[in-house]
Amino acid sequence: MILRIKMNNQQTTDIRWKQRFQNFRRAFGLLREALESKSLDEYSDLEHEGIIHRFEQTFELGWKTFKDYLEFSGINLTEATPRKIIKECVAVNIFDEAEINPEVFVDMMLSRNTMSHSYDFKKFQQVIVKIKEQYISELEKAYQFFKSKETTDDA
Repeated sequence: MILRIKMNNQQTTDIRWKQRFQNFRRAFGLLREALESKSLDEYSDLEHEGIIHRFEQTFELGWKTFKDYLEFSGINLTEATPRKIIKECVAVNIFDEAEINPEVFVDMMLSRNTMSHSYDFKKFQQVIVKIKEQYISELEKAYQFFKSKETTDDA
C-alpha cells in the first residue's frame, strides 16, 4: 500500500518514506517493548533470538526509511546500501539534525551482518547487550526524527 496525499485538489503524490516509516514505527515499538519488559538476564535463549530478529527488522526498516527520505528530499542515490545511506545522511546533515551517532549506526549494520552469518553464542550475547545499551537509543532518535518530519513535510 502506497500512502497518497491529495495536494490542493490536484494530483496525488506517493510519499514512500512515510509509508516505510509506519512499518519502522511498528517494528521499533515491538523492539522497545521487548527490551523494557525484563532485564536481559531474565530472557530465555529463544527470547534473546526474538530480540535479535526484531532488531534486524528494525534496523532494516530504519536505513530504508532514511533512503526513501533522502530520495524524497531530492537526493539522487546511485547506490542504496546501508553504508552508503549512512554516509549520505551524514553528508547532508540528517544525522546531525537527529543527533544520531553515525558510528553507532555503522556498528548496528555490522552487528546485523554478523548475526545473519554467525552462530557464535559469545557474539550473540555481545550484540544483545549493544542493542539494549546503545542501539535502542539511536533507533529512538531515528524514530523521533521521522515522527517530527511526518507532520512538517507536506509534499
